[in-house]
Amino acid sequence: MTGSTLLPGAERARKGMFGVNLGLFANTFLAIIKTVVGLTSHSPALLADGINSTSDVAYGIVVKIFMRISALPADKEHPYGHDRMESIAAVAVGSFIMATAISIFWSAIGSIIGQFQGTAPEQSKLSLALYVAIGTIALKLFLWLYTRRLGRETGNNILLALAADHRNDILSSCAAALGIFFSSMGYTWVDPLAGAIVAIIILFTGIGIVRDASADLMNTSPGAELTERIRNMIKGIPQVIDVEEITGHRFGVYIVIDIVIGVHPTLWVAEGDAVATKVEEKIMSELDTVRRVFVHYHPAKRFRNKPLPNNRCIPVTGEY
Repeated sequence: MTGSTLLPGAERARKGMFGVNLGLFANTFLAIIKTVVGLTSHSPALLADGINSTSDVAYGIVVKIFMRISALPADKEHPYGHDRMESIAAVAVGSFIMATAISIFWSAIGSIIGQFQGTAPEQSKLSLALYVAIGTIALKLFLWLYTRRLGRETGNNILLALAADHRNDILSSCAAALGIFFSSMGYTWVDPLAGAIVAIIILFTGIGIVRDASADLMNTSPGAELTERIRNMIKGIPQVIDVEEITGHRFGVYIVIDIVIGVHPTLWVAEGDAVATKVEEKIMSELDTVRRVFVHYHPAKRFRNKPLPNNRCIPVTGEY
């Protein structure tokens, strides 16, 4: 993603908000349908799926707010912009997903126990629940593929998290459909059991989303691939003798790079500054996702324990 060409800021924000609004509208519709049909058909799996969609609506509203904030321009308090709000929103999405998974799991366990005390639902009502589950699978399959494509195109963590949630909803609805089908065959305990299994899958996905988004917020390293690419870029500049350290700070899809390079000790300050400028310009021109580069330079390690020469006019590429 880091080496790809990013969309213009306004276009990126527009597509991101469209993906969020599309998911919010679809989840609102599904939450109403699945909850009503789940209650009237006495299907624990479909009802759990409806609760899942209801939570999707709740955090969809939160995500929409975060998206608007992340699109704000840079200011004095936020010189790098508000893009980090995307990662914060992704943490919120993951947390909602985990909370929903736990709720669905315990509800399913309670339904399994209740199967031994109640009667099986009417088959005609279960047929309606089955149709709703199948329809949900089709709609969520489209939303997953479309939102994932938008997320990759824009590099938006929020959309990628929402795409993962749409994928979870496919699994949830598949399990609900199987559970409803077997319940109509007389195996009523399969319905809530399917809900419990799906809840576990959803829980692990939520944990993964929170882990990845938290890594961005905690300023983890740029990654081995990007670090090596930057190192190779800098080595192409003749005056750079060593590349000693490369670190980064992420702000949504963007990243601020800190680099420590080693140069020849006989360079004047102005010459060292010119080298640092070359490093900065090269990285900024070749990596669209890099918002700023800070370059620190000092004598290369091989020269640190050697006395400086009396004659300043030694070629910068030579030894002394």
